[in-house]
Amino acid sequence: MTVATARAHPNIALVKYWGKADAASNLPATGSLSMTLDIFPTTTTVRIVDRDLDRVVFNGAEREGTVRDRVVRFLDHVRLLAGREDRAEVITENTVPSAAGLASSASGFAALAQAASTAYGLALDDRSLSRLARRGSGSAARSVIPRFAVWHAGSDEQSFAEPVQAPPIEMVIATVDAREKAVSSRDAMQRTAMTSPFYPAWVTSTAQTLESALEACRSGDLERLGRITETNALRMHAAIQGSDPSIRYLTPRSWAIFDAVAQLRGEGVLAWATADAGPNVCVISPPEHTAAVAERIGALADVVIARPGPGVRLQETDA
Repeated sequence: MTVATARAHPNIALVKYWGKADAASNLPATGSLSMTLDIFPTTTTVRIVDRDLDRVVFNGAEREGTVRDRVVRFLDHVRLLAGREDRAEVITENTVPSAAGLASSASGFAALAQAASTAYGLALDDRSLSRLARRGSGSAARSVIPRFAVWHAGSDEQSFAEPVQAPPIEMVIATVDAREKAVSSRDAMQRTAMTSPFYPAWVTSTAQTLESALEACRSGDLERLGRITETNALRMHAAIQGSDPSIRYLTPRSWAIFDAVAQLRGEGVLAWATADAGPNVCVISPPEHTAAVAERIGALADVVIARPGPGVRLQETDA
């Protein structure tokens, strides 16, 4: 096959990935737990072409610079695995707000991993595909997996995502600001690890937190999982703010949503807030409480409801 199209969705971490044990291979300092969404898909087509250079098109515009460089490095790794040198055209349509803390790189590189590996003739199982997607963006390892995923830390062979069971959960996503953030996740992660005095404690506590979260998943304890989710997010943002110079992703409107969620819990609505590296806030709740959460949070930001979604999938392609 010389052309392949794949679709993937972003994932939101309940136990966060923040910090690398090895930057070259995107090996995480700790494991993490996530929910793959059923909204905001990324669709990528990879076509093998007879030309000297790779071509990268993103949302209708040909890209150069950092975006193209990341894609080409990823394609180089796929070519190495496949034992081929052919160049490719990569065409991506992305519906996730890019670089806004809503996991656009996760869906993007999961889709690219599936499309590129197929176009170059590699037949990868989910574990191998997750390891490959991780090379492009760490959290992409989780977008390969449907619904809920745990991404393991460890060596290159050990660091992949696989499915886990979780209590019934939906997610209200509140978009506070869809603009590209001033400091990328990659740069902020590096600065946190190098300069934040809270980073070592973050790594230690998150390893313990993940075990507790997995226990909550196994027992179906949504309230315990919710508390872990919110606390873990706040610890991550505390570590980030401890960087020098400090990085602050959460805005006053972000904090207002956290406060509104706490108020909802006081009224008997089960809801817990989390936020990736950006100002936008996601609120998990059981399906029967999602509408109440969306109504309250909708007064503070644009909201959309997400449910557990599919893993990466090949799509029909017009040759």
